[in-house]
Amino acid sequence: MFSIRVTKPFLSVLFLLFSSGVFAQQVDLSLAPDTGKGHIISRHIYGHFAEHLGRCIYDGFWVADTMKVAKKDRIRLDIVEALKKIRIPNLRWPGGCFADEYHWRDGIGPRAQRPKMVNTNWGGVTEDNSFGTHEFMELCELLKCEPYITANVGSGTVEEMSKWVEYFNFDGISPMANQRKQNGHAKPWKVSFWGVGNESWGCGGDMTPEFYADQYKRYATYARNYPGAPLKKIAGGANTSDYNWTEVLMKNVGPRKMWGLSLHYYTLPNNDGWPPKGSATQFDEAQYFNTMKNCLRMDELVTRHSAIMDKYDKEKQVALVVDEWGIWTEVEPGTNPGFLYQQNSLRDALIAGTTLNIFNNHSDRVRVANLAQSINVLQSLILTKGRQMLLTPTYHVFDLYKVHQDAKYLPLQFTSPAYTLGDQKIPALNASASQDSTGAIHITLVNLDPNKSLSLKTGLRGLSWQNVNGSIVTSTKLTDINTFEKPDNIHVLPFSGARKQGTDLVVDLPAKSVVMLELK
Repeated sequence: MFSIRVTKPFLSVLFLLFSSGVFAQQVDLSLAPDTGKGHIISRHIYGHFAEHLGRCIYDGFWVADTMKVAKKDRIRLDIVEALKKIRIPNLRWPGGCFADEYHWRDGIGPRAQRPKMVNTNWGGVTEDNSFGTHEFMELCELLKCEPYITANVGSGTVEEMSKWVEYFNFDGISPMANQRKQNGHAKPWKVSFWGVGNESWGCGGDMTPEFYADQYKRYATYARNYPGAPLKKIAGGANTSDYNWTEVLMKNVGPRKMWGLSLHYYTLPNNDGWPPKGSATQFDEAQYFNTMKNCLRMDELVTRHSAIMDKYDKEKQVALVVDEWGIWTEVEPGTNPGFLYQQNSLRDALIAGTTLNIFNNHSDRVRVANLAQSINVLQSLILTKGRQMLLTPTYHVFDLYKVHQDAKYLPLQFTSPAYTLGDQKIPALNASASQDSTGAIHITLVNLDPNKSLSLKTGLRGLSWQNVNGSIVTSTKLTDINTFEKPDNIHVLPFSGARKQGTDLVVDLPAKSVVMLELK
């Protein structure tokens, strides 16, 4: 058995869990009086990532003039509408590893005059820089989301970042502001989220944490706060379990000089390094179990990095920004290995639901996160093929979980039954809960066990509610996917397995499912 305990007071519930056909298991959750100290689950936990990689930007968001789809300039509007539906709060750009070879001045001004560049990180393709600063900001305005800019520290200069901030944010007379006006945007955009480099321990410069800490302070010093545009400066943080990196950054930089510190972690189906990473669609239960064990490691990583941050920042002023996460598998057969195009199965939906529950449960410290990536790359929300577009199982989980955005966090406390395979065990159940501004309670539940359902009986003492509605994402097999021939094979369906029984909430949670419940 696995005990998941969250000590912060708020939601009190009595869970009785039954492992299908086995035995009832009682779990106590308590509802404490509202002390007014509950924090908010930031909507920015539900952010996304658009790197110049494969077909995410070009042939994803940004399509040819000749493509017969609805467009604004060359921005594909069916994609925009799909992302608006899930309330995308922010979009990180231009990378990723690409950010540290991108020079922003190459992407402004008349498109015919922009110099071409070689994308040396991702496939060695030549880009024409037709999608640059103005095009990205037009995309964010269409999406109604906040931009998250990652500046070039690896091959760029302090001056280059400083002037990009000025170009974006200064509302006055200066060379950069004047150039922005000449390029068609009179008013500043006032961008607040700024990443100071990306993966500086690797593709962003192969630096030591001590060297990067000094570089961060140099770059951040000259990234100015212009009137009405205070910056949220995000330092490049650790790769997975490099706790020393976090220690050095918190000690040498600290909360006075950075708003956030990033963390990158990718779920791999295998444990034996890169490569092989395993198939996105062809896997057995043993590979599935190992993948979910690796996915659950996110909770350990966030907990341990947060504990180090707490040593130097007891007030939790510095946000933990998990701005790259998701599953990374082998590319689809026959596709460019540098484009990272992979399919998206029910397994990916379970990873998304589990990871978002972890972030919600650590939302006192985790305040921004970005799934990698939005379109046609890694754990995508959307796949395209010419004019066709499909929504992945991961997209549908974000659709379910959007109810948590900017809602009051309600900590759950329970003991999960075990999902057992051979002599290994992981928790079968994970969950998170929140209360929105109307008073509605939302509980998201994930059953990782592919074979057994769970029965939950919950007494909500001290909470008045009359009705429960639910939605579910599941399918027959873990390997099920959406295809361009069958794009709705996996989608959100009404869930009828929750009901009120006296004063209790009773839930029959199917195997391998993600469920969202709304109590009013």
